[in-house]
Amino acid sequence: MIQFSLGEHRSEAYEAMLELRDQVLRKPLGLNLDLSTLGDEENSYHLAGYYGERLCCCLVLTPIDENTVRMRQVAVLPDFQGKGIGEKLVLESERIAAEEGFSHIILHARKVVVGFYKKLQYTVCSEEFEEVGIPHVQMEKYFEIF
Repeated sequence: MIQFSLGEHRSEAYEAMLELRDQVLRKPLGLNLDLSTLGDEENSYHLAGYYGERLCCCLVLTPIDENTVRMRQVAVLPDFQGKGIGEKLVLESERIAAEEGFSHIILHARKVVVGFYKKLQYTVCSEEFEEVGIPHVQMEKYFEIF
């Protein structure tokens, strides 16, 4: 069973999430983590998923305005992919966003995972664009706050 928790910016848990993000999202593209791009993370929510003591997934929610949060850096370790963990991670992030008073999530989805987000009721709201050298689209979801 996966347990979720929010990690504090610059904590040990946050550092572990940075390593996971680098391993899953950047290294496969031949990229490395650029610490200079992390400036907006201080005011973000850092959600981690643990299988026992092992960090297996994470994502970042960055507030855009009083209603909207941007989901970013969604990462699931390869040996945990395809087991429903990504879905649980996204649903938990939606619960947290709603609890915090947000009613709208936006994200930039790699084209290869658009179907995953569509199953979770996200809709495409942009033309295709390139980010980190690969095709993406912007997606969004509106929901009721608690």
